[in-house]
Formats: sequence, structure tokens, C-alpha cells
Amino acid sequence: MTYVVPVIILGVCGLLAGVLLTIASKLFYVAVDERIERIGEALPQANCGACGYAGCADYADAIVNSNAPTNLCRPGGADSAKKIAEILGTAAAEVIPMTAVVHCNGDCNATEQQFDFDGVQSCKAVKRFYGGNGACKYGCIGLGDCVSVCEYNAITISDNLAKINPAMCQACGQCVNACPNNLISIKPKAKKIDVLCSSGDNGKATKAVCSNGCIGCKICEKKCPVGAIKVEQFHAVIDYDKCTSCGQCKSACPVKAIH
Repeated sequence: MTYVVPVIILGVCGLLAGVLLTIASKLFYVAVDERIERIGEALPQANCGACGYAGCADYADAIVNSNAPTNLCRPGGADSAKKIAEILGTAAAEVIPMTAVVHCNGDCNATEQQFDFDGVQSCKAVKRFYGGNGACKYGCIGLGDCVSVCEYNAITISDNLAKINPAMCQACGQCVNACPNNLISIKPKAKKIDVLCSSGDNGKATKAVCSNGCIGCKICEKKCPVGAIKVEQFHAVIDYDKCTSCGQCKSACPVKAIH
């Protein structure tokens, strides 16, 4: 009898808790649009944030409840956009293929390292130590922070310089966030012209530390027929919305900083 009463009390409490939870689940039930789950399944689940939302689930919810554009997923590309359109019963939005580009061409043949860094072998760690170990403080450090965050194996390090394979790049933007020198940007794959320098020094100072650096001479700016290239902070910058990939700036560049 000593054990029976506590067991009965415990059983009654459990029964009451179950009843209360059932009632609460009915009272506070929130209907979930099944399209959100289906759209989530149509996304690649990269959760990279390239769409501007916290992750794939947040983006799927925004599409259904906030009329977010259906073509923002770069890793999913046209395939995901098409599936989402089918779920919503709308026309598929155009998806422009994008890729990342490293705005630096300071490899081992063009510039030098000032010292060997014995600490944690990461670009961010080296950046905190005298601004980096390279002669050019604006260039690629080459320790692969971008490589470590790329889920698509699209980035390699060659001659102390990060290089991106556009065929494998999904433009998720993880490498953009990982680079402490802000050398990586996302651009349309169809745009073939890139300035591979981000130096903030004047031409003389840049040339002293890197033979491949942009000297800010503005010849490219004068040659561009559509005004797509400007010299800003001592280096040329391309407006990809205006660029027609004609190649005149590349041909005119005296230091071959445009590729």
C-alpha cells in the first residue's frame, strides 16, 4: 500500500498533463502553409545567406508570406527557381549565373613576403599581425580562409594566391565574408573582364611592392566606350552592370592588371 498511492498519484498527474497538453495544442495550433516545406525541399540547404535571409527555411517562409523574389538562391540557380515557380504556380524568374572573383594577382612572381608567420595559419590571424606578412598590405595573404569555407571545392591556393574555378563556384558568398582583405566579390559569369588588384596605394607605392598591381593611370577609364570602369582609391573598379566585356580596357592596361 505504501507504493500504490504514489503510483496512482503519479499516473493521475501524467494523465492530467497529457490532457492539458492536448487541449493546449488544439487551442494554440498555427496552420503552416505546406508550400513552405515544399519550397524548402527545393532549395539546396546551403544556408549560406546569399539570398539575404538567415537560411533556406527563412527564405522559403519569406517567399510564401512576404512575396520575396523566387530567384535569389545562387547555389540553387535556375533549377531551384523553376521548382519554386511550379510550387507557387507562377512563371519561373530569370536567374543570372554568378561567380566569385579574387581581385588580386599578386602571386609569388609578382610580390614577396616580408616575414614568415609562426602563429595560427589563417589569413585573419596574419592580418592582425602587422596587417599581414606580404609586401602589399592589400593583397591576398594566401593561407586559405576562403578555401576552408567553400563547400563546393571551387577555390585553390596557387603561388600564395587564391584562385576560383567559375565552373564549380556557386556564388554562395562564404568566401567573400571570409577574406580579411575584402578581395573577393560576386559578379555575373557572363562578364569576362576583371581588375585583379585592390591596392589602396598610389601607383608608385603599388609598383614598388607588386609588379602586377594597378597604378591608377586611368588609361582604362579613358578607353572604355561605355564608362564602365573608374579609378577609385588608386585602383580601377568595374561596374559590371555597364560592362560589355569588349576588352578595350584590358588591351590598354600598361601593367596588365586587367584580365
